[in-house]
Amino acid sequence: MNILITNDDGIFAPGVEALTETLQHFADVYVCCPDQERSAIGHSITLRNPLKAKPVDIFPKAKAAWCINGTPSDCVKVAMEVLMPEPPDIVFSGINLGPNVGRDIFYSGTMAGAVEASLYQIPSVSVSLHAFNEKDVNYYRTKQILYEVVETILQNSIPKGVILNINLPNVSKDTCKGIVILPLDMSISRYQYVGLNDPHGHVYFWLKDEWEQLYNFDDQSDFKYVKDAYVTISPIEYQFENKRKSDRISRWFRDHPLNIKTRIKEGV
Repeated sequence: MNILITNDDGIFAPGVEALTETLQHFADVYVCCPDQERSAIGHSITLRNPLKAKPVDIFPKAKAAWCINGTPSDCVKVAMEVLMPEPPDIVFSGINLGPNVGRDIFYSGTMAGAVEASLYQIPSVSVSLHAFNEKDVNYYRTKQILYEVVETILQNSIPKGVILNINLPNVSKDTCKGIVILPLDMSISRYQYVGLNDPHGHVYFWLKDEWEQLYNFDDQSDFKYVKDAYVTISPIEYQFENKRKSDRISRWFRDHPLNIKTRIKEGV
């Protein structure tokens, strides 16, 4: 089995090292990550600048590793199309510093790396950690919990078209309360713009993370379980086509003047 690892915190992030050290127990590991932090960059790719893949030798047991002057999506795309000898069996993106819950998945570069893999029909997993400062993280205990989760995932098959979004608690294996499978809570707006005045009296806006101020969650909210020291796993499926809805919308335009004109020309 071949596993490809990427992230959005950069090739030198401790989370990437921890993920690599965990996954190397299960398969041959390849690493392809941005050369610097690309957090909250979403699913962007680089169009107007050339990309350079630089080999790095910082993961002793990895089959190969590269850093790229691009985004997580670039990294997955370049690794699978050019760098790897064959496509990976599964892609892991992370370990991201900071949880990815609710609406975060639409902004997250970590999630984007997993989504890019799914576009190639490759099973993928996004992994994040409920911590905001590297100084507060003991990656040895993080790896213990992650190992247990990964072992179960690899013993089974991720359903086709599904991406697993995993959040790990920043606790020891003994104090982890369990693993819950639940949907993302899209009702919560975690990030809010706040207006501030500069010395010249002009107003500018800064995006503030309201994580610490969030409370009174729904009982099945991923926010609640992440804060309560559970591992959360949210299966995410991007359905790009829905035939029933397409047929419904087609009926809106069935008698549209443009369509009637076309049918007259064609003698229908």
